[in-house]
Amino acid sequence: MPSRKKSTMFASAFLTCVCSFVVICVVLATQHWMTSQVHFSGTNSSSTVSLTYGLFSGTCELLVDAGLQLSESTFQVADNLRSTGAKAMITAIIVILVLSLLSSLLSCGFTCTNAVSNPYQTFLGPIGVYTWNSLCGLLTLLAMILFPVNIEENNLSIELSRGCFPSLQRHLSSAHTYGYSYWLMLLIIFQNIASIIIIYFYDHARYSKKKEQERPIENAPKDVILF
Repeated sequence: MPSRKKSTMFASAFLTCVCSFVVICVVLATQHWMTSQVHFSGTNSSSTVSLTYGLFSGTCELLVDAGLQLSESTFQVADNLRSTGAKAMITAIIVILVLSLLSSLLSCGFTCTNAVSNPYQTFLGPIGVYTWNSLCGLLTLLAMILFPVNIEENNLSIELSRGCFPSLQRHLSSAHTYGYSYWLMLLIIFQNIASIIIIYFYDHARYSKKKEQERPIENAPKDVILF
């Protein structure tokens, strides 16, 4: 059985890993990644498309000059994208977050195992926890980078606006605001860092204690050691 200190430290890390897993699920499930105001010019007037969307679906509404709402609808992101690049990037972000979810799940399993037992395999100990938490954090960070790239380079909001309202003409300007679903990924990264720090402190304390136990033998007189 593990010591009380080890159980406490790994149980704390397990809780942060569970929280990370839950937050990734929320990020994937909610559709508040981006809110965009996309402005277009027409023959006799200009119009604005207001979008709120995530990785899978969203809502859009069309407003004319006077602020009059002409129509409002929901849409599926994949169905509204004509650009192969934008669609491929969205798919890549989803795959990356699913892999991050699996990494978080494995991290939960490793920390739970160490909280209740002493695994024989080295990789099942702190090294495994470091590996899966680091991978989860890096994948989440990659998703945070790719989404803005898709917005700016592939004109994601403009593509979605034209998918909702095909009659739109010349694009004038766009204003973007990142929603809570996007910023929650920062929380995931911090939770993974917290798990790594907790296990590092345990691992460092264990190493220091082991060195302290070896020191009396190293400092003992030779005749005592021989005896």
